[in-house]
Amino acid sequence: MATENLSEKKDSLPVQRQENKNTVIKVDGQKKENFNSTTKTAKKPYSRPRRNYYKKNKSNLKRFSFKKVSILVPLYNEEESLRPLYSEIKSALKNISIDYEILFFDDGSKDKSLEIIKELAKKDNKIKYISFRKNYGKSAALQIGFKAVTGDAVITMDADLQDDPAEIPNLLAKLDEGYDLVSGWKKVRHDPFIKKHSSKFFNYMTRLFSGIKIHDFNCGLKGYRNETVKNVELYGELHRYIPVLAGWKGFKVTEIIVRHHPRKYGVTKFGISRFFKGFIDLISLTFTLRYITRPMHLFGFMGAIAFFIGFLISAYLSYDWFVYNTPLSNRPLLALGMLLIVVGVQFFSVGLLGEFMAHTYHNNDKYSIKDKK
Repeated sequence: MATENLSEKKDSLPVQRQENKNTVIKVDGQKKENFNSTTKTAKKPYSRPRRNYYKKNKSNLKRFSFKKVSILVPLYNEEESLRPLYSEIKSALKNISIDYEILFFDDGSKDKSLEIIKELAKKDNKIKYISFRKNYGKSAALQIGFKAVTGDAVITMDADLQDDPAEIPNLLAKLDEGYDLVSGWKKVRHDPFIKKHSSKFFNYMTRLFSGIKIHDFNCGLKGYRNETVKNVELYGELHRYIPVLAGWKGFKVTEIIVRHHPRKYGVTKFGISRFFKGFIDLISLTFTLRYITRPMHLFGFMGAIAFFIGFLISAYLSYDWFVYNTPLSNRPLLALGMLLIVVGVQFFSVGLLGEFMAHTYHNNDKYSIKDKK
C-alpha cells in the first residue's frame, strides 16, 4: 500500500507543475501565451514626465557681464534699409542672453524713415526713437543718443546695412575682456575707390597725430561701456574721432575685424569736402585737447623759438656792423630778425592770456574718474 501511494504522488507532481506553467495555445496558426489566473501581471516602473528642454534651452545663448545693451542707430534718409536692418538686429540679439533696447535716431530725414520707425515701434516695445526737426549731423545725433541710452553697454551702427549686426556678440565679448571702447575695423571694404583710399590716408594721419594705434577710426560699428559714452563730448564733425577722445581721457581702446557689406539702398553721404573738413578737425582737436588747460606750453614754446631765432639774426648783424663796419640799411636779414622778435613776443603774450583764461574758467568736471569709495 505504501508503494502504491508513493507512485500516485509521483504521477501527480508533473500535473501540478504543468498547471502552474503557462500554456501555449495556437490560434489561426499563431502562438499566443495563456497566462494562468494565479500569475500576477507585472506593473510598469514609474517614470517622471520629462520636461521639454528643447523649447527653453538657454545653454546655447552667449552670456556676458552686462545687464542691458543699447543699440544706437543714427540715420538720415534710409527708408529702404530700416526694415531689413531691424530684422537683422533682432536675429543677432536672439543669440545672447541679455536685455536690450534699440534706439533709432532720425537726423531730420526728408523721406519716410520716421514713419517706418514709428510702425516698427508699435509692434516692438523694445524700440525707441528720437527725431531732429532738421539735419544737425551725425555728431549731434550721437551726442543726444548717448545721453538717452540706458544700457551698461552701447553698440552704434549705421543704418545703410553696410555694418553687420551679427558682429554685436563679438563686440560685447571684446568689451567683456576689460576694454572701454571697441572699434570695428573694416579690413575688407566695399566702398568707392576715392572713399576707400582717402580713408586710409585719413586713418594714417589720425594715428600719427593722436597716438591711438587702431586702423579704422570712422567705422560706425563700435561698442562702448556706458561710462565711456557719458564722458565723451561730440560737436561739429568729431564723431570721426571718438576713439581719440576716449583714448585721451584714459579709456582703454581696441579694435576687432568686422564684416563690411556693399551698400544696397540709397547713396553714400561721403563727399571730398568731408575729407578736408575732417583733417582740419583733427588739427583743431589735437591742439584743443592737448593745450586747452596749458596754452602757454604751445604759444610760449612757439614764441620762444621765434624770439630766439630773431635774436640770433640780430646778434649776427650787430657783430658784423661793429667789427666789420658793414652797413645794415640794405640788409633784408635785419627786417627778418626784428619781425621774428616781435612775433615771438606776441606769441608769448597770447600764451599768458590763455593761461589767465584757463585758470579763471577751470572746471573739475572735465576729469574722468574711474573709481572711488
